[in-house]
Amino acid sequence: MSRLEDLTEIFRSKNAGPFWITIDIVFARQTYYATVKHAGVLTESAVALRYGVEAQQVKIYYVDSIRTVKITVPRSGVSSGAPGDRDVYGAQQHGPLLDFEIPGDLLTGTAKDPEFYKLEE
Repeated sequence: MSRLEDLTEIFRSKNAGPFWITIDIVFARQTYYATVKHAGVLTESAVALRYGVEAQQVKIYYVDSIRTVKITVPRSGVSSGAPGDRDVYGAQQHGPLLDFEIPGDLLTGTAKDPEFYKLEE
């Protein structure tokens, strides 16, 4: 298994308005991105479980041209900037996904059938 954070160049979160957080996951290699995309494990349900929200509130977008997954989840608790908000910019909200496990050991090249995961041109 590979952890999501070990496959990325950039892993960050930020506000997407006062009530939403967006998470940007930019992969270090095209192979990593394609494997995660086609493995089908980074789902709305899996993300919702990590953030304690309903699956239908989670949006996941794959942007092939820049090896990036963008995930949008509702902020938990108070809105951005409200009294009691501990992360006004939403910059610390990607943490629950850092150790998300992806099948196959991509870092040592033992992922099954990497040809299957090539992106269509």
